[in-house]
This record gives sequence, structure tokens and C-alpha cells, in this order.
Amino acid sequence: MSLYAIGDLHLHFQAELKARDQKTSPLWRDHEQVFLKNCQKLIRPEDTLLLAGDHSWGRKLAECEQDLQYIIDLPGRKILLRGNHDMFWDAAKTAALNAQFEGRLNFLQNNYYAYGDYALVGTKGFTFEGPFYLDRRGRVIGWDHEQEEHAKKIVDRELTRLRLSFEAARQDGYRRFIMFLHYPPTNLLEKDSGFTRMAEEYGAEQVIYAHSHGEARFADSIHGSYHGVLYRLVSGDYLRWLPLRIL
Repeated sequence: MSLYAIGDLHLHFQAELKARDQKTSPLWRDHEQVFLKNCQKLIRPEDTLLLAGDHSWGRKLAECEQDLQYIIDLPGRKILLRGNHDMFWDAAKTAALNAQFEGRLNFLQNNYYAYGDYALVGTKGFTFEGPFYLDRRGRVIGWDHEQEEHAKKIVDRELTRLRLSFEAARQDGYRRFIMFLHYPPTNLLEKDSGFTRMAEEYGAEQVIYAHSHGEARFADSIHGSYHGVLYRLVSGDYLRWLPLRIL
């Protein structure tokens, strides 16, 4: 039994594809077929695959049916985290999604899932991504403070949701945690954040995140060990569509 993770599939079997990088980058060419073949070779029925957000370009559930069926047909147990492009998923209606897809898909939001003696906890997360103002050498010399204040409100909301996930698991007796985010835990200006501090507070062993895709974004946040927590990026193009074994 193994735990794997990957994010940013950005499936579009029914929705119009608008993202330039998916249209032009060789890494995205036929990525659905590449990913499917990798999963079929790697993942066994008893394994768990956590998909760390941005599953579909569809804006409504009806526009995501083929994308979600593609995920259902992948081997193993599938757990989905909410991403910023997952418009079909209203966070307040996660229980309804879990009821609708019971036995086929599991949606992680304000809850947790067990994996052996670990609890898999998580939320979409958020981080301020600018706009940043750069000098001629590419160094940050300023940023949009109004957008920063708006971002802080979203971060606070996501931290509340993450704590609900941790507490639900802890109340059920779990003391070992793997924490999942869609957004990176820090931005370019941060050494730590509310998300890193919460990971340390609950003793999470790993923080798994996505969202930073496109080669220019791979180094946006923490890689490796920081304050005793292992941070790992699992964006699909960063992993070249090969799910990363977490445990």
C-alpha cells in the first residue's frame, strides 16, 4: 500500500482550453495519455492517489463529468483537494459531492482521510502572488498593497478550514499528519507563513503542494526540509506526469 500525489491536471474533455502554456508547452502535449499510462504502471488498486487541485477547466459540474470520470477510472483510491480553478466545487457543498461520488471519489475539505496511522488533512490554501514591481535586475522593489490586504483575508479563511481538518483528525485520535495544499505554503517574499506555522503546530511530517507550474514557477516556494517538516511540490508538469510517492 502506497500514497501518491500529483496536482494541476487541468483536464478539459468538455471545456474550452484557454491556458497558453497547455497549448504551447511540449510538457503538456497529450498529458492525459502520458499520465494515465504512468498511473497504470505505477499505482495498484490498494494504493491511494491524492490529486492536489485544479482538476478541470469546467466551470460547472456538468462540464466536468468526463474529467471526473477520467479520474474515477484511474487505479487506486482517489482523494481530491480543491484548487483555484475548480469552479465546479463549492466548498460549502463538499458533503454533497462526497455523497454523489461515494465509493468513487473522495473530496478533502473541512474533513480528513485516513491512511494507515496517518491522517491526510488539507485545504486549498492561498498566497499573495502580486502584482510585484521589479527593478531592472528582476528584484522585487514593491507590490500592490490593496491586493495584499485582500489576500490576507483569503489566507485567514483557508487557515480556519485547515484547522478544521486537523482538529477533525485529532479528535478521532490521529497524531501523525500529512498536510496537503493546492497553493504553495509561502510566496516569493515569505520565509514562513500561517500554513507553515500550522504544519509545525500539529507536527505534520510533510506538506505537499501544487499550483506552481511552468518552469519559471517551480522555485516559488519551499522545497525540502524546513523546521522539521518536509515540503514537496507535486505540480503535474514539474513531475512530468509521474505521481510522486509520498509514503
